[in-house]
Amino acid sequence: MKYIYLSLILSITLINKGFSQGGVIILEGNYQGKSLYVQNPFGAGGVGFCVTEVLINGNITTDEINSSAFEIDFKPHKLNIGDKVEIKIKHKEDCKPKVLNPEVLKPKSTFEVISMTIEKDGTVKWSTKSETGKLAFAVEQFRWNKWVKVGEVEGVGTPGTNNYTFKITPHSGKNQIRVRQTDYSGQPRLSKPVDFMSDAPDVTFAPVKVSKDITFVASDKPVETLYEIYDQYGNVVKRGFGSTVDASNLAKGGYFLNYDNKMGEFIKK
Repeated sequence: MKYIYLSLILSITLINKGFSQGGVIILEGNYQGKSLYVQNPFGAGGVGFCVTEVLINGNITTDEINSSAFEIDFKPHKLNIGDKVEIKIKHKEDCKPKVLNPEVLKPKSTFEVISMTIEKDGTVKWSTKSETGKLAFAVEQFRWNKWVKVGEVEGVGTPGTNNYTFKITPHSGKNQIRVRQTDYSGQPRLSKPVDFMSDAPDVTFAPVKVSKDITFVASDKPVETLYEIYDQYGNVVKRGFGSTVDASNLAKGGYFLNYDNKMGEFIKK
């Protein structure tokens, strides 16, 4: 018995399984409004084509399969965009058909933001429409002259109105937030940034010449903040969230420190 797996969306699985009457290829994914195309060779004996039957969600299709290539058309099955589908392609044991475009069952980022707001405590709320598959939303905050991922929320993946909430940690001054999805194409789909002014006090750090710990302070009190430490070659050596950073294990030399919404430098003694 032989199993072949083809990874797609949550799971587009390709299974080749030996049966007395032949094999079956199973694909699972989400309907994206496009057809599948199958390359259909002759059987090993040269009599008749390889595929014997095609089922969509358990229903036999009326597609013409007696040709060297054929289309699996989802339209007669009255599916909505984003609906889950399972396709079974049954075939003779001595040959194997090939699905030419299995990626059409992968989720595509198609969301549209209806509204997006940020409250003073950092609670981000956004509503979307036109989603066609489950993809995670990356929540990004602009700081240190770049967009930094600060969290992730799983997308609902249905075309109607979907509501999401995520709480960020505001930094002092102007905060900018956006959400991003990246589908199988690798191309990100972004919301427009929204911003608000935080009441959080300015954060400073000490000491500039460090032997053990770096401490973050606001209004003369320790305060927690996101931070990144880079060496002189641009490599990240520490990253985290807190009011202190243990720098005792850093090699001697100069470092760059990103914290709050600021960038600084320090020397490890």
